[in-house]
Amino acid sequence: MLISVTAVVVSYNRAGLLRECLDGLYTQTRRPDRVILIDNASTDGAVAVARAHPLKPEITVLDHNVGGAGGFCAGIALALGSNDTTHVWLMDDDTVPTPTALERLLEAGEEARERNAVWPAALGSKAVWTDGREHLMNKPRERTWLALGGRHLVRSAGAYQVRSLSFVSCLLSARAIRAAHALPRSAFFLWNDDYEFTTRLLRRATGYYVPDSEVVHKTKVFGSSDADPGPRFFYEVRNKCWVLRHSGGNFTPAEYAELLLKTLRRWALTIMRSHDRKLTFSCLGRGLREGLGTNPRSNAVLLAGNPEVVAAIRTVEPSAVER
Repeated sequence: MLISVTAVVVSYNRAGLLRECLDGLYTQTRRPDRVILIDNASTDGAVAVARAHPLKPEITVLDHNVGGAGGFCAGIALALGSNDTTHVWLMDDDTVPTPTALERLLEAGEEARERNAVWPAALGSKAVWTDGREHLMNKPRERTWLALGGRHLVRSAGAYQVRSLSFVSCLLSARAIRAAHALPRSAFFLWNDDYEFTTRLLRRATGYYVPDSEVVHKTKVFGSSDADPGPRFFYEVRNKCWVLRHSGGNFTPAEYAELLLKTLRRWALTIMRSHDRKLTFSCLGRGLREGLGTNPRSNAVLLAGNPEVVAAIRTVEPSAVER
């Protein structure tokens, strides 16, 4: 199988980190065949950094900040505009891939293909913080109920099958995306967009977490998925409500029940551990009102100020309702 990888990087006002991310892509032992940078209308010179970089990424500057969700939607749509692209490698600008990150993902994908007779729909890297500790917020749980394929890989030590993956170094099959006629939901802005999209792709397909592939996720602080999210708790609540209301088809009945119970538990823990419960309850209330009382707007509408992107979106999502 001839592999052609398009890397998609989403950036917003982190010029220094973007330079490190592009450096990491440039020094890969197996360099991406194409690199697309989606910039969310940065004002700190990030675009100039990208233009001066020897990697020479294809740069699309959006007319306003649509968050990571909108950025990845745009980037994937543009990546699939090339029929040569077989895989799309996603990451934020605060992600720095180690030199063998892509090579190890592709090796794991080939092993999975040999074992399962089909290339995985998604593969994810191990994310570590700046001090080498594994970023548990990006570590997926092992899949409980297998749809098909082997639970573990052998040559790729420690690799196991998952139900969802973070967009912090996630290699997606272009064939799987095209077959789903779907893109990440831009309306999510941030949080749970990767969860919603990868659970959609992996409903009846395989995906693996590959710890042999490593990236450094340079968040401001080290934290787990249970850490106090502050004002961003609003996005967690609203978007998880949207997942439960509009993406139920991503899950079996047992998986849906498990998601609901784990969501309620996570929210309860967030409230208990909050340093500002007034803010947390405010975010909970707003999130519930919007998540239960509104519907996510379409990708084409939210990215309407970017005609090239909208045209690419309509190619991938030809039957999507625009509202």
